[in-house]
Amino acid sequence: MVESTVESSSEVVVDLTAKVPTETVPVNEEVVERKTIVYETLVDPTVVKVAGEKLRTKLFVRFGFLRPKSEEIQFVSIEKYYEPYIVISGKYTIDYYRACIYTVDVDKKVREVILLNQKFKPKETEYVSRKGCNIIRLEGEERLLNEDKASLILNKSGQESTLEKVPVAPSEKNPKKILKKLGEKAKKLEISPDTDVDIIRSRIVKRPKDIKRIVHELFEVNERAVIYTPIYEVLFRNLKTGEEKTIEFDGVTSKRIQREKRRKLINLSF
Repeated sequence: MVESTVESSSEVVVDLTAKVPTETVPVNEEVVERKTIVYETLVDPTVVKVAGEKLRTKLFVRFGFLRPKSEEIQFVSIEKYYEPYIVISGKYTIDYYRACIYTVDVDKKVREVILLNQKFKPKETEYVSRKGCNIIRLEGEERLLNEDKASLILNKSGQESTLEKVPVAPSEKNPKKILKKLGEKAKKLEISPDTDVDIIRSRIVKRPKDIKRIVHELFEVNERAVIYTPIYEVLFRNLKTGEEKTIEFDGVTSKRIQREKRRKLINLSF
């Protein structure tokens, strides 16, 4: 028999003594449905425009120090879009038994030890520290409880983000209706619907290698949401060169958003 289950009055124990790989035994899961949240815009576009005007010459700096004249930089437009972030929290719990062996020193004159109605024959030991003693080996099981928790924030590409990207803000009352109205102004998630669950599962579901019997095991996701946060994009044009650049501001906090610069690959082959 490959797997056996022992029932008691209060628990169900999965016996793994038959050398069944623990990865073949499925983990019980409880995953809540994902909520959709759309943050309210708390910053007026006029405030964002003024903030952008103060930074416009810095956008077109050349060689790290050459700035254009203020009158050479023209304000073009200000647009608002919504950036999605996934927030998820999970917990993994495993209550299990592992095999153990206890050694007990006994006098060399002792020929037999009876414990819990079981007879044990003392054996000689090679350890110098136990010179003058024999030992008996008691085989048993130890019960342990392991718990692990994690909370993650992912951007639309599934990469881990920071809490600063998702500040606390009041949410709209009818998020799905608003998203439908926004259309392309609400950015789409670039990952499959269950990627967030897969990521957090891989972080915290770590079965111990010394499992003998599992009493209870559960992976649960108790918080899961997609939060759409408003972002202003301000466009400026260099009248002298025709070059255009944008500055982005958080529509909740009014803070400037610094995007990570992508590395350019330079072809050095001749």
